[in-house]
Amino acid sequence: MNEADERYSTAEDAIYEAFFLLLKEKSVDRITVSDVVKKAGIVRSTFYNHYENIPSLVIAAEDKTISDIFRLMESFHAKNDREMCRSYYLAICNYTRKNPFLASLLQTPRGDAFFEKAIMMFHQYVTKISNIPAASGQSGQITFSYFVAGAIGSTLGVLHKWIVEDYASPAEDIADILAQIFVSGILPYLNKTVR
Repeated sequence: MNEADERYSTAEDAIYEAFFLLLKEKSVDRITVSDVVKKAGIVRSTFYNHYENIPSLVIAAEDKTISDIFRLMESFHAKNDREMCRSYYLAICNYTRKNPFLASLLQTPRGDAFFEKAIMMFHQYVTKISNIPAASGQSGQITFSYFVAGAIGSTLGVLHKWIVEDYASPAEDIADILAQIFVSGILPYLNKTVR
């Protein structure tokens, strides 16, 4: 990495860090470019070299969050679907607790689209690991989309409750609940749908 790339990366890290710190103080819709610039200790033009505005920063933070979750997910080598699911959901729980952006995102309508991306990545991973063939035909795709919606809804509901209760239950307990919901309630039907 050359010096210019390193400076660009350092500025981007500062922007993310400032954004995440600001999320602990106020909601995402109340954060301004001026807030981020001041908190990051950068000049306004540096922010605009990276992002057009706050909504573009939000989209980039979503993509970075999904990338982080996927990296966590790829590092798991579970022995069965339940353990793979539990590991995945434990990583999401731990990441949610550490990432104020994800926690705030899951409490907004944008959380649905974000988590749909994450669940689709998870399904692709399970498909690759388990050699489950992809859904075929219009009917299979429609049914599959409803199961994905069920997975999204249950996961968002559990994580939202956990966030609202200020993470009172251990992350391991929440991961167990989410894995049980997915493995017992959703995965068997996904397997039937995608065959």
